[in-house]
Amino acid sequence: MSFGERAAPAKIAVLGAGSWGTTFAKILGDAATGTDRRIVVWGRRAEVVDQINNAHRNARYLSQVALPANITASTDAGEVIAGAQIVVLAVPAQTLRGQLRGWAGHLAADAVVVSLMKGLELGTDARMSQVIAEELALPPERIVVVSGPNLAMEIARQEPTASVVACADEGTARWVAGACTSSYFRPYTNSDVVGVEIGGIVKNVIALCVGICEGQKVGDNTKASVITRGLAETTRLALALGGRTETLAGLAGLGDLVATCSSSLSRNHTAGRMLGEGLTLDEVNNRMTQTAEGIKSGRAVADLARRVGVDMPITNAVVAVLDGDLHVENLGKLLLARELKSEGE
Repeated sequence: MSFGERAAPAKIAVLGAGSWGTTFAKILGDAATGTDRRIVVWGRRAEVVDQINNAHRNARYLSQVALPANITASTDAGEVIAGAQIVVLAVPAQTLRGQLRGWAGHLAADAVVVSLMKGLELGTDARMSQVIAEELALPPERIVVVSGPNLAMEIARQEPTASVVACADEGTARWVAGACTSSYFRPYTNSDVVGVEIGGIVKNVIALCVGICEGQKVGDNTKASVITRGLAETTRLALALGGRTETLAGLAGLGDLVATCSSSLSRNHTAGRMLGEGLTLDEVNNRMTQTAEGIKSGRAVADLARRVGVDMPITNAVVAVLDGDLHVENLGKLLLARELKSEGE
């Protein structure tokens, strides 16, 4: 039996009780209304776990959003993973490899692993699906990536959203999509895992740049220019790695980029705005309650692009700001001073 022909999952594990992990658990819980499916969340903080179990809320990240009754939580990762047919990963990208080593022994022999993470691993430049494959020794048909315009608070408020569920095996993608289809969350399937991941990764860096522009109070022309040229360099990188152009023109590319670059709910946009207002990187990190993946992954994106011979001027400029080699006031001047060329190059 192929993965696409499997029965609906009876238990789904979600590892990570932050805003997106909890929101995706809510999607799964709402999608399972009328069934006996269990959604079990792993969280590091006992107070968050207790609140999910006793009050059906996660006030730390989702304010007053009510969670479905079929969601429970635990601080014991082994207990959460045991027997789950789908294991969803929603932890910071830079912690994933080490955590997987502790979780691997609890994974069911036929479990499908779903990544919600949008980052590259520093040092290896590996995408999250690659880290999962290496650490869990899983074939491509058991690794799924979810991406798209995924601003957690809007989805938690049940505002209609479309997203992408990507897997090398289309049957697996459809099976997972079926488990997370609700009245407000509409997943599309895609077999281009590389393109979907790269779109979700690089948009965080571009959102930092747009946020910097906003912090400096520049106009919409500037921000639109950064978004458009940011999509161009994201597409170049995805194609160099084997992704497809149409993926970057879709929800996981353009859609996610526009949402992340335009919304005050975006952590990367917010971090960039604070940098543009003159805060230091340390001050920004101290004010952020959740990880801004663009700050963590920017260097890895630049290194990967250099390794495969792709020109990414916006990414390089943002990394220079993060490294302290470029003042934010000089970012625009640097980008505008580039050699004239055709837009299509």
